[in-house]
Amino acid sequence: MRIALQDRVNGLSAGDQVYAALRAAIVSAELEPGRRLSENELAELLGVSRTPVREALARLRDERLVAIVPQLGTFVTLISPAAVEDAAFVREALECAAIRRATERASDAGLADLQANLAAQERAEQHGDTDAFDALDDALHRLLAQLSGHEIAWTLARRANGHLDRVRGLSLPEPGYLGEMVAEHRELVAAIAAGDADRAESAMRHHLRMVLSSVPHIQAAHPEYFEES
Repeated sequence: MRIALQDRVNGLSAGDQVYAALRAAIVSAELEPGRRLSENELAELLGVSRTPVREALARLRDERLVAIVPQLGTFVTLISPAAVEDAAFVREALECAAIRRATERASDAGLADLQANLAAQERAEQHGDTDAFDALDDALHRLLAQLSGHEIAWTLARRANGHLDRVRGLSLPEPGYLGEMVAEHRELVAAIAAGDADRAESAMRHHLRMVLSSVPHIQAAHPEYFEES
């Protein structure tokens, strides 16, 4: 776990840097579900004071990624299937609306940005680079929201998306998963390039539901990471 050099270069606040580092560690299960978190240890590990750590943990609590239990401490939450479904519901509503608008508004420059991202995803998939793919996946969905003229759709979806991101993070190393996701992203971009809003929305809905459909398999593979049903 570390604070990315790019975050430091971009001048993000210490709280934002710590939040990003901790969120990434939780989503990737580097900080595994059920783990007790120490503000002092995290501050030392990340090279910051306790204040930004405390601020970051409060934000992560709001996203239901950590639980702060009086007299006991702060813990990484177990993955909640109900929270995964909530996140999928919110994300589908926001991103399906956004991709329709993006299809209607897409410029040549916007399409070029989508194609460049897709090409980078294909390279990441060829090299089995799950970290690079994960960042590019986020960037693609954010770019679609930007092209819609409503980037807030991505901001709101991401805020609700913590538990769904955890399932996705556990899915990334699965054989064939990266290739499947790249193929689905390729269909999204092709629909936008064709100016077909109905096709783009349908492709987005299918794409988001594919992540949700992987929950039973991931839960069976990692039962210790999930809340009991």
